[in-house]
Amino acid sequence: MFFKSKKKEEKKSNELLKKENIKVGCKEDTQENVIRAVGQMLVDSGYVDAPYVEAMLEREKSFSTFMGNGLALPHGIEAAKKEIKASGIAVMTFPEGTAWGDQKAQIVIGIAGVGEEHLQILSVIADKMLAPEVAEQLIQGDVDTVYNILGGNE
Repeated sequence: MFFKSKKKEEKKSNELLKKENIKVGCKEDTQENVIRAVGQMLVDSGYVDAPYVEAMLEREKSFSTFMGNGLALPHGIEAAKKEIKASGIAVMTFPEGTAWGDQKAQIVIGIAGVGEEHLQILSVIADKMLAPEVAEQLIQGDVDTVYNILGGNE
């Protein structure tokens, strides 16, 4: 239940993951274009201001956000924290993989976390990805499957 608002009285718009922020079955693209696309979803949902997308690209230049197991977790540099309006994530899946440096990413999750929340978000995603069957469900699943897994419903 991590990816739900902590306060029950908060509106649904404060969810960390919205179905419109899940794109499945994506075709391979450049790493920069993928980061821009996942970042734009965060912007369009009101989680971040537009400069955060550039900060995500800057982070990737300093070190890769590829985590292994086909997972990349692009997020902004520390200086971009002021661009985050609310914690949120956006997901793109690439069943055939997409180039991520020397690796192939199959799941790309853009992250914006207020304060230290990004560490908790990273931890929860990493825990879920430890199970190969869950990772495969995310890679091959439809929007509802991805939403249910990362939304804490499975």
